Amino acid sequence: MSITSKHPEAECDIEQGCAAIELIIDPRPHDLGGFTVRRSLPVKQKRSIGPWIFFDEMGPAEFAAGDGVNVRPHPHINLATVTYLFAGEILHRDSLGSYQPITPGDINLMVAGKGIVHSERERPEVTNQVHRLHGLQLWMALPEADEETEPAFYHYPASTIPAVTINGVAVRVLIGSAYGLHSPVKTFYQTLYLEAELQPGQSLLLPECAERGLYLVSGQLQLQDSQLDAQQLAVLGPAADVVITATKPSQIVLIGGETIGKRVMEWNFVSSRRARVEQAKLDWQQGGFPKVLGDEDEFIPLPV
Repeated sequence: MSITSKHPEAECDIEQGCAAIELIIDPRPHDLGGFTVRRSLPVKQKRSIGPWIFFDEMGPAEFAAGDGVNVRPHPHINLATVTYLFAGEILHRDSLGSYQPITPGDINLMVAGKGIVHSERERPEVTNQVHRLHGLQLWMALPEADEETEPAFYHYPASTIPAVTINGVAVRVLIGSAYGLHSPVKTFYQTLYLEAELQPGQSLLLPECAERGLYLVSGQLQLQDSQLDAQQLAVLGPAADVVITATKPSQIVLIGGETIGKRVMEWNFVSSRRARVEQAKLDWQQGGFPKVLGDEDEFIPLPV
C-alpha cells in the first residue's frame, strides 16, 4: 500500500513503570479515501523494530456495494511488503504478472528488490456486494547485499502457516520460528511475526529475539505492572521473559528480529542509500518502471 506522507509521525509515551516496555505508540490515523489505516511505524522515536520499518492496520472497514479498496499502481524498491488479512479480500497485481487475491490467513510477500510496481484493488464479485476489510500491511528492509535483488512475489495460503495451542492460547507463526514451529515464508534477516488470540485470564510467554514489538489488535492486556489497550504498539525492552495476560478477549501480533542499520524512507521508496531513493523518484517521474500487467492505465504520481 502507498505511504501518503513523506514523514509520518505518531503520538508516543514512554512507559516508566514497566521494565518490559520501552515505548508505547498510539498509531496516527490516515484516510486513504473511503477507509482508515492506523500507522504505528515509522515514528520519530522508533524507525524500525528488527527488520520491520512500516506497520499499518487497515480498517476494520465496511464498504457499500460499488465501493472498496482501489489503490492505483505505485512503485517500491529495496524492501519487501507483507500483507495479512483478518477479514475481506484484496486483489494483488504487479509488474511481474502476478494476479493473486489474498484472503484471511494468507501471507502475500512481495520482494521489491531493484524495483517493482503493484496495485491493490478488488475483484468485481467482491466490490459488487457489501463487504468488509481488516488486516495489516508491513514492510521489511532488505539487507544491503540483497537490496538490488530481482523482484519476486510469493503467496502462502493460510493452510501452509503453522499453528499451535499453548495452554489454551491459539498461536500462528506467520514468519520466522517460535514455539517449536517454523514458517515457510521466505526471510532475509532473522525475522519474527506471529499472531495469537487470548481469552480473559489466559497468559502467554512471548518468544525472545533481539528486538520485539507487541501490537494489540483488539482487547486489553496486562504486561507486568502496565496495561496495553487496543490499537497500541508496545516496543518491548531487553527483558528476556515477557508474559502477557489478557483482561479482555484479545488478539495480538508480535513482530521483531535482528537489529538493522539505518534506512532512508521517502514515499514508497526505502534504501540504505539516499542516492538510490533519488534515482527511484526520477525513474518513476520519467516512466522508467515497468507497468502492472492488466492494470496499465492508471498510476499514483510522485508526491511533490
